Amino acid sequence: MYNTSKFIRALNRMSPVRMILFFYFIAALFSTVLLALPVAYKEGVSIDFIDIVFTAVSALSVTGLTTVTIAETFNTTGVIFLAIILQLGMVGIMSMGTMIWILLGKKIGLKERQLIMTDQNQTNFEGMVRLIKQIFLVLLIIELIGFLILSIYYLRYFDSTQEAFLNGFFSMISAISNGGFDISGKSLIPYHTDYFLQFIIMLLIIFGAIGFPVLIEVKEFLFANREKRRFFRFSLFTKLTTITFFILIIAGTVIIYLLDSNQYFADKSWHETLFYSLFQSVTTRSAGLSTMDVSLLSEQNQLFMSFLMFIGASPSSAGGGIRTTTFALVIIFIITYARGGNSIRLFGREVHDEDLLKAVTVTLMAIFMVFVSVLVISIVEPFTITQLFFDVTSAFGTVGLSLGITSELTTFSKIILMLLMFIGRVGIITFLFMFKNYKRSDNYHYPKERIIIG
Repeated sequence: MYNTSKFIRALNRMSPVRMILFFYFIAALFSTVLLALPVAYKEGVSIDFIDIVFTAVSALSVTGLTTVTIAETFNTTGVIFLAIILQLGMVGIMSMGTMIWILLGKKIGLKERQLIMTDQNQTNFEGMVRLIKQIFLVLLIIELIGFLILSIYYLRYFDSTQEAFLNGFFSMISAISNGGFDISGKSLIPYHTDYFLQFIIMLLIIFGAIGFPVLIEVKEFLFANREKRRFFRFSLFTKLTTITFFILIIAGTVIIYLLDSNQYFADKSWHETLFYSLFQSVTTRSAGLSTMDVSLLSEQNQLFMSFLMFIGASPSSAGGGIRTTTFALVIIFIITYARGGNSIRLFGREVHDEDLLKAVTVTLMAIFMVFVSVLVISIVEPFTITQLFFDVTSAFGTVGLSLGITSELTTFSKIILMLLMFIGRVGIITFLFMFKNYKRSDNYHYPKERIIIG
């Protein structure tokens, strides 16, 4: 009893960031135990412990990188376990815990609201409980519709209703969570000419990657009466996120096509080329599902897709990476500075200096982490820099695409990828704040002196 009380007191003294990271660590342990259960595997199948941990972390961080073939390893029970972990990773540890507390009629206190704010990457306490309710409501509606459409549509591909609905359920979870796992062993390659199925999957990926606050604002706009809709104002976050998100998809589609127009796409019809390019552009947001073997693309295309994966999805979404708003702010800041400006103005609003500082910090830290990871892994692995860079950015962006080397990596390299997946999911700012000294107070300043830059 004494030790338990001591542990609870120590937990309460933790900062919200450290507590969130602790809860994610516990969730990773839970996921590992769940996937280590013998009932999760097909008869006669067993995998190494490091591969169990890797799969668990990949599912919790909704990445999709895997060192085993899901279709050949897990049975129906294991697939359901994976779906549970993906759902947990998608909405966030505190969001799931808060929703359970709400259903049980428990009061959500200040500490819990701080944790929700940290987990969902929000900036204030206001409306945290309402935010969680809205997230679950929107996701429940999207998931239910997606599940029914995919399950019914899969009846044309599978002999039994049970198999069709299982594939429909897991495909829906894998797409909207941006998890990227598949239970066919070939991702969506068998459906590369089924454009309706690809369209539904892409919609689910976008819903999961564009950011929960964006979905909530769109829902409020669509269901508002005519009078409220006239005066409805979307937030700066929603405007910047949506524009950046779709610019990246459109630009990604065009550039992916151009880089392989004379190679992989040379003998393809216009509609095949369009959907190949579009789907790869969408899936690099953070999904990891694929309609083609990306290792067949040119090295230039693989490097460009690595860049897209490095950017990742939007904040407060199921995806990772530096996030779309971070990328947009850094690019706009560079343009503004080059033109002699000293502040960023967008849509009649001025961006906080603190948000700009965060964007620059996240970008520089991410570049450093990816560079060091590729350098270190290249020392112990025989693969090319392009192959390693692709897997590293895929892990950091919690995407899940691979050039086929993940299963052949050493334990050391797998551990590095797991760390990248974890950091990519919780966010660099959250990770860095783990080291923050909350007791420090700068009540004095030294004399300032200029430093030559550039």
